[in-house]
Amino acid sequence: MIGYMRARIIGAMRRPLAFPVARRLLRQQDGSAAVEFSLVAVPFFALIFAIMETALVFFAGQMLETAGADSARLIMTGQAQSKGLNKDTFKDAVCDKVKGFGFFDCTTGLAVDVQKYSQFSDINLSTLPIDEEGKLKTDGFVYQPGGPGEIVVVRVMYQWPVHVSLLGLNLSDMAGGKRLLMSTSAFRNEPYL
Repeated sequence: MIGYMRARIIGAMRRPLAFPVARRLLRQQDGSAAVEFSLVAVPFFALIFAIMETALVFFAGQMLETAGADSARLIMTGQAQSKGLNKDTFKDAVCDKVKGFGFFDCTTGLAVDVQKYSQFSDINLSTLPIDEEGKLKTDGFVYQPGGPGEIVVVRVMYQWPVHVSLLGLNLSDMAGGKRLLMSTSAFRNEPYL
């Protein structure tokens, strides 16, 4: 019985198709690559955009770290105090350092917090300054650059807009599809005069 079925299947496979049009369609493979690519195009491009978004967020974070460290040096060396910088003019100085990169919008996304402490053990930065609604809490932000020998913490924050959130990758940790990038510098001011 098995031999008989096998012979019928092989015989059917060897017989030419009855319709010449059907034979030609089965041999035609011109559009197969386009059809195969259309099946994988959406996940492929989603993955490419997710990789680019992630790289851009890390690059922006590094730029903010550099600008934050350079701006903190103004306070540590006493340049900010001797020039009489206040909260707004110090924020402008930070903004000048990140503007050169062209990725940051200082008017809406940048926030600066400068606080002095009596001891390093008094510093507590364990919680992010984000409220329950996912917005940045800036009400406790101050500008206290301190004097010579005082301990100061400079935090520079930027609300980075996240554009791509595909395939379950969502880099945003704030409301409105934004990610909080933060640079923190803790130091003792130099004994400037």
